[in-house]
Formats: sequence, structure tokens, C-alpha cells
Amino acid sequence: MFSQLFGSVFAVAMALTATVTRDPSADFAGRHPSRAARTIADWVVRAHDNGRSSFFIVDKPSARLYVFDPRGQLRGSAPVLLGLARGDDSAPGIADKPLAQIRRDERTTPAGRFVAERGRNLHGDDVVWVDYAAAISLHRVREVASYEHRARRLRTPTIADNRISYGCINVPVDFYDRVVARAWESGGVIIYVLPDVKPLSEVLPRRETLLHASSVLRRIG
Repeated sequence: MFSQLFGSVFAVAMALTATVTRDPSADFAGRHPSRAARTIADWVVRAHDNGRSSFFIVDKPSARLYVFDPRGQLRGSAPVLLGLARGDDSAPGIADKPLAQIRRDERTTPAGRFVAERGRNLHGDDVVWVDYAAAISLHRVREVASYEHRARRLRTPTIADNRISYGCINVPVDFYDRVVARAWESGGVIIYVLPDVKPLSEVLPRRETLLHASSVLRRIG
């Protein structure tokens, strides 16, 4: 009798310990993200890299945006349109070029960690600036040229046609108004844009890796 009671108490204690000590992770609310998106989202939550801000993950290879509250709870997910060319850096001086002078290979969406800012573009529309210096923003989809059919591209089930912009991240209008705009209620937004070509660790190095590298550099002078 005593051994059975002890065994039950021990089992409950172990279960509680596992619950308490389990590493925190992002809650994708039943979605099935790519491995890279899951890795970065979990790291953000565990390292508190976002501070008290909401955070976005733009998964370029999957052409999808995930919006999280500061605690890592998914608030919404939607397909996105991205830069026509695959690449993880903005071309030098790209922000100063008229659209007509931007080459196809320069139409990239840069990867990395960005502190987002709210603002307006030249048309007076409210946007989320991802990289203001490179004129890269996240905004509602709009038809730049009728033959591009941007809104229709967002509705197709394939990601093969989601590369069309000059580098900006286009999202469905309803999703922007319903989810993106409300993300600022926490006070700020951090955006993590996953790479097309570069290793994930090069574009979004983990804090633990940076700390370790710093200690090694100090030891070798």
C-alpha cells in the first residue's frame, strides 16, 4: 500500500518537474511552420530577444508571415509577396533609385533582425518600416501594375508566384488591418526575416553563440 502511494506521488512529482523545467517555446496554435521558422520563434521566446515587443517572423522560403504577441502566442499567419529576386541583402543605394531603374536581380527582400517602425510611404499609406534606409516596408498589398496581379497571387495555394515585389513585403489587406496593425498595442515590434540563401546562423546569430565567440576572442587576444 505504502509503495503504491509512494509510486503515485513520485510520478506526479516527476510530471510537475517536467512541466516546470520544460523549455518555453512559441505557440504556433496548431500551424505547421518550417523548421527554420520554428527554430527562430522558439529561440526568441527562450532568449527573450524581443523584450516586451510583439514579433513577426517572415519565412521567405515559405512565403509566409507569422505574428506573435510578446509571450510567443501566435496572433495570426498569412501568405506574403516578396522581392522578385532571391537574395538576403539589399543592393547598395537601392533606396535612391526610381523603380524603373531597379534591375530584376536587385529586387530582393533583405534577411535579418529588424526593429520595426510605423510610418507612411510616398502615397500616404500607413506601413511598417522594416529597413527604412533601404526603403523596405511591410504593407497592404496594392497593385503597382495591373499585369502583376498581386492580390491574386496571394490567393493561390502555391508559393511559386509569390515573388514579384521590389523588395517590400506585401500582405493581404484584411490581415494587415486585423492583425498587423494591432500588434503595436504591446508597444513595439521586432521583425525576423529568414534567409533565402545564407545560413540561418549567419543572418540571425543566436545570442549564446555571440557570447561564446566574444569569450573566445578575449582569450586569444
